[in-house]
Amino acid sequence: MSKLLTVEELKVHFPVKKGFLGSSEVVHAVDGVSFSLDRGETLGIVGESGCGKTTTGLAAMKLIEKTGGRIVFDGDDLDSLTREELRLTRQKMQMIFQDPFSSLNPRMTVNRAIGEPMKVHGMGGDSERADRVAWLLEKVGLSPEQGKRFPHEFSGGQRQRIGIARALALNPLMIIGDEPVSALDVSIQAQIINLLMDIQKEFHLSYMIISHDLAVVEHLCDRIAVMYLGNIVEEGPCEAIYTDPKHPYTQALLSAIPYPDPDRRKDRVILSGDVPSPIHPPSGCRFHPRCPVAKKGCSKEVPELTRSGGEHRVACHCV
Repeated sequence: MSKLLTVEELKVHFPVKKGFLGSSEVVHAVDGVSFSLDRGETLGIVGESGCGKTTTGLAAMKLIEKTGGRIVFDGDDLDSLTREELRLTRQKMQMIFQDPFSSLNPRMTVNRAIGEPMKVHGMGGDSERADRVAWLLEKVGLSPEQGKRFPHEFSGGQRQRIGIARALALNPLMIIGDEPVSALDVSIQAQIINLLMDIQKEFHLSYMIISHDLAVVEHLCDRIAVMYLGNIVEEGPCEAIYTDPKHPYTQALLSAIPYPDPDRRKDRVILSGDVPSPIHPPSGCRFHPRCPVAKKGCSKEVPELTRSGGEHRVACHCV
């Protein structure tokens, strides 16, 4: 499969001012992340809150400006595009947001919310857009008649279906799902996950799924990248990550997944301490202050993301 998205050494730093004199410091939200996404593939990006996974997704779409690195989408380096070329490229990349209510304009009907991207990009006339909106509503499990309603008249699951329909409006090649089911009830989560999988097959989409829910990611994704404090610490095929996790942080995350069988016991990996501040990240391996197997050199040298068999890669001095 050919590469649709390639991200190389992506950095996103946010300046912050502290103290009475306004001394400037920097939040290292994303600090040297590299990965790729094949056409038709689903990549999951997982990690604790604050690890930089959402910032990575936003920067990949140029919704926020990066500090450094390179992003190539569908053969184009996004930094080399003119404003008009970037606008056309953005038709190919869309986003499903975490909160299905705040991501919809409460003053717009569903028909208008889904049709607005097509109008902005000059796709078809009024009647053509209306027909496509009705067709998209049916594709996501809603009726065309519901398009006359406003977002507050729908349940959370229905609103997320509307968000998915809006993301499909411009015939994208890639959709980034930022915690697309975390705000929904568990029973509704399953429906939305199945809908996303069906849509991917029909529309030949590539997905980047950002989530902290490892059970959801396991069901949806082909490959997984595990992030910690702005870095990818492990990356590889879904089966390899779940059956043979290499990095101690990945092992701790997987040990926290609950099992529905009360008689099944497993060893939990309990991490000590809190996540360090991204303003002053630790030297060397950023995980070493909490790592149960850290060695003396872990605090001095930054580990590289190297192969650990097949397509499985890990950044750890102890593997």
